[in-house]
Amino acid sequence: MIENQERFSRAMALFDAANAEDPNQDEGQPKELLYGRRMSDMIARFAPQASEVAQLAVRAQHIQRWKVPRSSYPMNKEGYHAWRTGLYTFHADTTGELMRQAGYDDASIERVKKAVSKRGIKSNPETQLLEDIADLVFIEHYMLAFAQGKPDYDEAKWLDIIRKTWQKMSKTAQGFALSGKIALPEPLVPLITKAIG
Repeated sequence: MIENQERFSRAMALFDAANAEDPNQDEGQPKELLYGRRMSDMIARFAPQASEVAQLAVRAQHIQRWKVPRSSYPMNKEGYHAWRTGLYTFHADTTGELMRQAGYDDASIERVKKAVSKRGIKSNPETQLLEDIADLVFIEHYMLAFAQGKPDYDEAKWLDIIRKTWQKMSKTAQGFALSGKIALPEPLVPLITKAIG
């Protein structure tokens, strides 16, 4: 339920304009602009009655991600985790600023920032919904390319990655993933089946 359609549309347009600046391309579009639209498409399919806050958080989850490159942190496990934490803060702050420009109040901004910064997975419904959508989008649109880019990963490593993704999802999202309502990456179906079996 959208409280103020004009304000909501303004925020979404600001998110899209920010992501349209992405110099990286995917399918002939700015990469993060396409990602945001895929996230909105998935929430419309998975949770059509989702709150305004959840819809905003989902669209903004990767906002201007290219501005914080992985290479700006040490290339080890600790560096990876520090990069992820830094990204969550960057995405939340950027989203909050754009929402303020669109006319949102502090309470709404704080709720969206909490979801975007992945605080309270499993305890905050809006954060969990964002995690579900991100995982469903990853499975449908990005998992196969990710797998093709990691030819050195053995089966055990892949089973671990799939299981970790699966465990982050709610039971509802797990059911949705297996319901035929998303396109599973065909070459990985045997691996997915083995991982979650």
